Amino acid sequence: MDTNKLWNSFLEKIQGKIAKISYDTWFANTKLYELKDNKAIVIVQMHIQKKNLKENYNDIIEEVFTEVSGSNFKFEYLLEEELNSNIEINTDEIGVPINNFETNLINKYNFDNFIVGESNKFAHATALAVAENPGQMYNPLFIYGNSGLGKTHLMHAIGNYIVKNKNKRVLYVTCERFIEDFIGITRKKNKNNFDNVEIFKKKYRDIDVLIIDDIQYLGNANQTQQEFFNTFNDLYGNNKQIIISSDRSPEDLKLLEERLLTRFNWGLTINIFPPDFELRMNIIDNKINNNMLSINFPKEVKEYIASNCTSDIRKLEGAITKVVAYATIMNIEEINLNLAIEALQDYFSKTIISKNKIDQVQQIVANHYNIKIEDLKSKKRVASIAVPRQIAMYICRTILEESLNKIGIEFGGKDHTTVMHSVDKIKKQIENDKNFENEVNKLINKIK
Repeated sequence: MDTNKLWNSFLEKIQGKIAKISYDTWFANTKLYELKDNKAIVIVQMHIQKKNLKENYNDIIEEVFTEVSGSNFKFEYLLEEELNSNIEINTDEIGVPINNFETNLINKYNFDNFIVGESNKFAHATALAVAENPGQMYNPLFIYGNSGLGKTHLMHAIGNYIVKNKNKRVLYVTCERFIEDFIGITRKKNKNNFDNVEIFKKKYRDIDVLIIDDIQYLGNANQTQQEFFNTFNDLYGNNKQIIISSDRSPEDLKLLEERLLTRFNWGLTINIFPPDFELRMNIIDNKINNNMLSINFPKEVKEYIASNCTSDIRKLEGAITKVVAYATIMNIEEINLNLAIEALQDYFSKTIISKNKIDQVQQIVANHYNIKIEDLKSKKRVASIAVPRQIAMYICRTILEESLNKIGIEFGGKDHTTVMHSVDKIKKQIENDKNFENEVNKLINKIK
């Protein structure tokens, strides 16, 4: 039996039974590895993809596959590294009609126009999993990262998906709005105050999904923390989905009460990392195409913008707007690199960084060992590539102090355990080999 042909037939059939965004995220990159003893082994790319297929799609997968193959199979989903090492990884550690209800959601933010790359694909997949099964998959979902990386876009995308597909009541508010609403109750010291309290509770508790942005601003509002604690408990106790965002992780929210931080960790905490160079280029192309800009954007101009906007998607999009506006004002029909540099001379900081520090380390190591950066990001295990890759990961972890997850993403989507193993291996080799230590130090000294 030709497994590739059979799986393609399966994918074609199931594509007509589920939403396009669900198909693209969970099924499009899967492969049928083997059919044996009434068991089908499917290769997936991410832990969350494995978990979601197993828990939420397995029934329909078995049903459709039976239609296509004419036989009954039980499905097993494995990552490629699990297949090669025969190790099962614990994936849990990743791990009413709305009518005229005011959701506060912004319709333009959805999953279809969220550009996915290595640095944010886990956050995107997790958000979609929550949207497909609110209150069931990860509750609460806590999203954190620096400003301008897409947290708010993802939160609105979850809300819009649920409103469209699940017929549930969704409320999006900023933390500032929640505080203002609560303070409004305490200020109204009149005979109708009881009614005001009931209105507040109805707004924040008589819903299916609460999405609250920038929770860090709750830090100095002690009374409001108490009310949010009560609201959280009420929603959580009724299996209502809670989605929270912050510019820092729960552990770094020092002004919030410990009992709140404990509850934030009951579900799943995900970090959105700055976009890598490839993702920044894709975002630029998407911005240009969606705005149907008739003016030509040469590749070198896109690369210039992508190389200088490394950590803020909004700034990236703003740079495109500024270049176009400058060309229009100056009545210039052809954009080139010199025009872009002139238009953006005050927009970028004076210190120009190629892409980011991890990129720089990869370039230094690749040059030293006469290999390509693509080799460092590949799955090749020959010593001539594996050792330089481990050295680069070691430098990123110990010198740049980057997180294991971010390093893994920048090296081709490696698991954090792979990064940890690489760092430990290089540490031991440095301790036992003076010449090797000198070689690594020379590489470290080249980092600017």
